[in-house]
Amino acid sequence: MPELPEVEALREFLDAHLVHREITRVVPAAISVLKTYDPPLSALEGAAVTSVGRHGKFLDIAAGGLHMVTHLARAGWLRWKDDLPAEPPRPGKGPLALRVALAGGAGFDLTEAGTKKSLAVYVVRDPADVPGIARLGPDPLADGFGRDRFAELLHGERRQLKGALRDQSLIAGIGNAYSDEILHVAKMSPFKPVANLTDDEITTLYEALRGTLAEAVERSRGVAAGRLKAEKKSGLRVHGRTGEACPVCGDTIREVSFSDSSLQYCPTCQTGGKPLADRRLSRLLK
Repeated sequence: MPELPEVEALREFLDAHLVHREITRVVPAAISVLKTYDPPLSALEGAAVTSVGRHGKFLDIAAGGLHMVTHLARAGWLRWKDDLPAEPPRPGKGPLALRVALAGGAGFDLTEAGTKKSLAVYVVRDPADVPGIARLGPDPLADGFGRDRFAELLHGERRQLKGALRDQSLIAGIGNAYSDEILHVAKMSPFKPVANLTDDEITTLYEALRGTLAEAVERSRGVAAGRLKAEKKSGLRVHGRTGEACPVCGDTIREVSFSDSSLQYCPTCQTGGKPLADRRLSRLLK
């Protein structure tokens, strides 16, 4: 799933390629992708793009006083093309969800792999009209997001660290991959209760969060949209690397599986050398 660093890199890429260019056509290839109907997609046609923003994991393309807001979900992506096909896309079962054509022949496709279709596009007058944006917590890379603000957000939390970091209403933009990376840098168990954090541990976690995300954004900066997925994977130290050696201590990276996701961690760095129980395996043993 694209998270804050990749969406920010996409924002920068689109800001350089879209602003001041006229949208000539917006065509949905999968009707499920469109979550709003008033204003219609056609209201964007003929308008010039004025800005490209980001709200957590949401992309926001502003044109003609409207906002086309996109959430790429788990398997969505944006594919830029300098020369779009002349013929309109055909609705079907392929990955294409929506096409945006620009004056001059360039444009981009929104695609989504797999059978579970969750990619979402909204056309709204105000980004706050998108329910997911209205619920977002603060952006962790915003200038005003300091250590004390982070501590305030964690105060009273009764969840484990992994779940708290992924909660978009608490902090915007962090998903499964970067929560694993942040906790590895902080040397903390994903199952550690937030309520058990000391003041020093809150500082450590805050610095790991800001540093990990800022490093990922910088690494992605200037990378073409089509290569961002590969860039993300190459920069991850524990997430998605089950069975490999931890780059810090050399221990074997382990995994805990859930019904629809998994997390990765290093026992030596994060859990005092103790493997965490795999929830999937635990159910089989009962």
